[in-house]
Amino acid sequence: MAAKLKKGDTVIVLTGKDKGKKGEIASVSPTANKAVVDGVNIAIRHTKQSAGSQGGRLPKAMPIDLSNLALVDKNGKPTRVGFRMEGDKKVRFAKTTGEAI
Repeated sequence: MAAKLKKGDTVIVLTGKDKGKKGEIASVSPTANKAVVDGVNIAIRHTKQSAGSQGGRLPKAMPIDLSNLALVDKNGKPTRVGFRMEGDKKVRFAKTTGEAI
């Protein structure tokens, strides 16, 4: 099945502690059905100092379930993603505007 959300897409969080926040997808794990979004679902990781890096409390974006994310259309609103054929190519489109992504 084709991916509705891909790396580089701008998404909005629908539920949870970060509801309403927007960000860009940094990575997607289709098998786990999760994605890492920049600036969303931040956790503090405590790291020990080593020769190459400074230790301390470092913020890290943790994975969030794909069902809690929605693509942002050109109007800045959350939208669902559909698929259609344009010529011989399969393209994603925003359900709210009908515009190809």
